[in-house]
Amino acid sequence: MKREEILQNAKGYCFFIGLNDSGAELCRANTVYGIAAIHYIQHQLGMSPNATFIASPDMTITRNTNRWKSGFGYGGKISWGEGEDELIILDTKPNACGMLAGGLDKLPDSEVLIRRLHKMETSKVQIDGVTLKWDFYKGNHFIDIFEVEPVVKFDINLHPYAFVIHGSADEFRGDNKLGFGIYYDKSKQLYNMAEHIKTPFGIFNILTGNYAKKYFEKYNYVENFAKKKRRMGAELLFEEFTEISNEMHQGLINMNEIVLGCHYLRNLNTLFSITLRGDLPAYLVKGNPNLSPQSIELLGFEKRAKRLGVYDRLINANIIPHGGGYVFPDILTVNKVIEVEGKRYFEVEMQNDRGKKIISEVRELPYEYRGRNVVLRALETGIIDIVAKLIPQYVIKT
Repeated sequence: MKREEILQNAKGYCFFIGLNDSGAELCRANTVYGIAAIHYIQHQLGMSPNATFIASPDMTITRNTNRWKSGFGYGGKISWGEGEDELIILDTKPNACGMLAGGLDKLPDSEVLIRRLHKMETSKVQIDGVTLKWDFYKGNHFIDIFEVEPVVKFDINLHPYAFVIHGSADEFRGDNKLGFGIYYDKSKQLYNMAEHIKTPFGIFNILTGNYAKKYFEKYNYVENFAKKKRRMGAELLFEEFTEISNEMHQGLINMNEIVLGCHYLRNLNTLFSITLRGDLPAYLVKGNPNLSPQSIELLGFEKRAKRLGVYDRLINANIIPHGGGYVFPDILTVNKVIEVEGKRYFEVEMQNDRGKKIISEVRELPYEYRGRNVVLRALETGIIDIVAKLIPQYVIKT
């Protein structure tokens, strides 16, 4: 197929259930390029070109420059196989970022926590001989402290206070003492392992065969390392707590699926945290297997998904939002995409109805975090039940 035909075809394999705001519209406009590129790669490898993107209610942009340039958004699940195909799409950039939620019997003293945090960041703490890099200063990584308000209908014993720690495993993005890293643009060893495929939508970096299996094995180690790191951080900060959950929201599920900015539902008993803004409550929620046949029909996806042979991916999406996601207060919607020598520009309509803005890089746009509308959308589509409301007490960000 011609380039435009591949792109048009890719739109059919994207299923958007997010909000109709600027963050969601930018995600929608960019994501089809990444899916189209994966379709091209699948065709080149003799596979059925059926990669999909299924959004979660917090779909938005990614502020990782190379991931955005590759044609990916944030807040959703990308699938390019059924889990066993030896193919990894490195441009999705999994990093095992996640959140640990813990229960506390009393409200911690903020000055005590700051002193403990300072001690953590100035001492050399190790896991498996690797010195930890604490990253609470980065992006939306943080330590949040809450008062817990349980929902009456759930008979679950919760502590009166809770915290959420957000962090990843920066130690393994580049080459390290344990071998290659997990980011192709940070690890020279990984870049040399990869195949660099020229697609009509840019050069993509992939792993196949034994390299794909080795990478997935390394990624699983990094995800477990990130969980240990968050747990160790919680122990150093709070000393005594009850772990509620410690879930990844940016990483590989298997060799052919990745979640970017959303929780993946593996266990119906897990209590997931959804954090919004510092001035709004967060939530502990249970996820429901999704999407349900009723939701798929109401969203208008049923006929298209069945025609394309990807209905089972919607039934087994099993994703829920992990946060509010970015929204851009001065942007109303995306009018069109302009391409010049492989670079994408987005013409956007402004909220003040005075002129238009043409943008390529989204990382530097002024943004806000969404509010309760993400949680309401998740409730509306039946993918979560709220177990407790978390009332913010204070946030620590170094």
